[in-house]
Amino acid sequence: MLRRVLAGATVAALLLTGCGAQESAPESVSIGGVTIVSHPSLDLIWEGVKEGLADAGYVEGENLTLEFQNPQGDQATLTNIANTYAGSDHDLFVAIATPPAQALAQVIQDRPIVFASVTDPVAAALVDSMEAPGGNVTGTSDQLPTDQQLKLILEIDPTVETVGIVYSASEVNAQVQAEAAIEAGKELGIEIKTATIQNSSEVQQAAESLDVDAYFTLVDNTVVSAMESMVQVAEQKQALLVSSDPDSVARGAAAALATDYKAQGLQTARMIVEILEGAAPAETPVQLQESLETVVNAEAAERMGVAIPQEVLDRASTTD
Repeated sequence: MLRRVLAGATVAALLLTGCGAQESAPESVSIGGVTIVSHPSLDLIWEGVKEGLADAGYVEGENLTLEFQNPQGDQATLTNIANTYAGSDHDLFVAIATPPAQALAQVIQDRPIVFASVTDPVAAALVDSMEAPGGNVTGTSDQLPTDQQLKLILEIDPTVETVGIVYSASEVNAQVQAEAAIEAGKELGIEIKTATIQNSSEVQQAAESLDVDAYFTLVDNTVVSAMESMVQVAEQKQALLVSSDPDSVARGAAAALATDYKAQGLQTARMIVEILEGAAPAETPVQLQESLETVVNAEAAERMGVAIPQEVLDRASTTD
């Protein structure tokens, strides 16, 4: 079992103590993972992490022990999970989404924390900067080009003048994205109207309160968990709905310019391996997602009264 490491220290240095400089996977590594809520995109990240670790020789049940927790969006439960992990023997922690990363970072400073799907880790106070995190926390960010996402809305429906965004007031990443969308909208001549929520049960009412031509969902775990409510409102109002994750398209959104979440999980696993093999989190830059994909659901768009242009269909990675 690996020993705990202080921020900036390396796991490899501990492994080599008394056993010589061997370039091999440790005999036993224990990792604690936590997400914020169940939905397909976040689930794909964890699948990618496990697959990437296995590809690097860290095989669960052999030289790898994994524990995975899900508070299902409940902050009190998340806090309890973080406190339990702080008292555990895990060597490294994986946090999927901003709230779990913040919860772990508040109580764990002596071992590495690698996050995934954190939109703005600087604004979330997880790292000093993207280039030099400065502590025991680093990972992958799912920052997306908001202006390009809004341009996709206009490309699909050039008549759109107002776009509605429902977002969680308690998620820093969602607030940052909403602000970016408002600024990008000004440049594109689009008025962004917003409505905030506290939990997923408020999504439908918040969406209905917005008088807009189209809807845009952010990388917002609370809203995405209630995507069917957004779809229902969009269809009722005959308003285009574009999302920020591919799985929401399969669930009824018309289109997305999105992160490939399985690929992000694999990318996160590579960072984990680097840290297990000696890299210091403080000096390991936060990485942006390596690939974006355009995803469309032509039938869903039709139910919203919109036809996806052929040029968009031609470049879409998947068409449902």
